Amino acid sequence: MTEKCNDKNCPNHGSLSLRGRTFTGIVVAEKMQKTVVVEWGWLKYVTKFERYEKKKTTLKVHNPDCVAAKKGDVVKISECRPLSKTKHFVILEKIGKERLFAEKEGLMAEAKVKKKKKDEAKEVEEEK
Repeated sequence: MTEKCNDKNCPNHGSLSLRGRTFTGIVVAEKMQKTVVVEWGWLKYVTKFERYEKKKTTLKVHNPDCVAAKKGDVVKISECRPLSKTKHFVILEKIGKERLFAEKEGLMAEAKVKKKKKDEAKEVEEEK
């Protein structure tokens, strides 16, 4: 983060003030300009079944030029004023890389392909 950036919405070099909540999550998508999708998991207790269920939170977050977070990075984010209709958070810093992120993503893509082939096979079978 030693780079200088000209982004006015950068908490380090711009005039963006921070307030509210702070989270740590993993960047799962970076298809937009200066915006990434950050996700993190948490457990919710269900009293009826006396067990925990896994949940996850997904947010669109502003990605300043000086941070330049990529897919699979673990980042620290903080709340700020609304930057757009869906962006209310900004990346403060990159903490590191998520272990085995690429492998997990590859397995998920493989599973989707297998499911699609299975569904196509069912449709062909039903037509006969």
